Amino acid sequence: MKKKKGIVKKKKVSYSSVKNKKIPPKKIRIKYKNVFKVFFLFLFFFLFSYFIQSISIKNIYIKGNFYLTDQEIIDLALLSSYPSSIKNSTTVLEKRLLKSPYIQKVQVKKKGLSEVIITVVENRPLFYNANIGKTVLLDGREVTDVFDLPILVNYVPDTVYEKFKERFRVIEEEIIKRISEIKYDQNIDEERFLLTMNDGNLVYINLKKMESLNNYVSIIKNFENKKGILRLDSGEYFTILED
Repeated sequence: MKKKKGIVKKKKVSYSSVKNKKIPPKKIRIKYKNVFKVFFLFLFFFLFSYFIQSISIKNIYIKGNFYLTDQEIIDLALLSSYPSSIKNSTTVLEKRLLKSPYIQKVQVKKKGLSEVIITVVENRPLFYNANIGKTVLLDGREVTDVFDLPILVNYVPDTVYEKFKERFRVIEEEIIKRISEIKYDQNIDEERFLLTMNDGNLVYINLKKMESLNNYVSIIKNFENKKGILRLDSGEYFTILED
């Protein structure tokens, strides 16, 4: 005879019994060691940042200046109060200094955090134009400051004047210091000028021959300190003036 298979009845679980059953809360563990690490790390960076920003510029060295004084350059760079080194980067200092018409190029270096070295190439003055009351600088800009320079005493037409400013800058600084007066003299050549030298000599020159003025000292030596007129506009012809 075959045995009947048994039927297994599933026990019903009521919703109310599940609902009323207490579920123990999950335990959240706080890792206090990590919290302290983050706190001290943040504190370290805060104090380090404060310390770095509090380091001031104490030593300032300036090179290459002649017309601008050391103090004028320090004032232009806004370093007179010896401010924070971090807040005054080399790029920031260079931008400040280049705003001056007297500075053509500048390089700022830092040695450590408290020492700054400023090297400038000045936009040196060339001559004083008495007609407009301004000094002409190497790059052609004009300023109202007055220096011990050659003086352009008369009017020069605009087209010739712009060429003259461009050509005059080829003259070496030591030669410019030997010139006391510049006069536009267009009787023979519309680009001709007469220069009065500090040693008493006169020099005729035109814009094309302007660079030959750099040989002035070596040319004059050939005439044994005699005074005369040097015509550089038509070669190197020297006429001795009678006493």
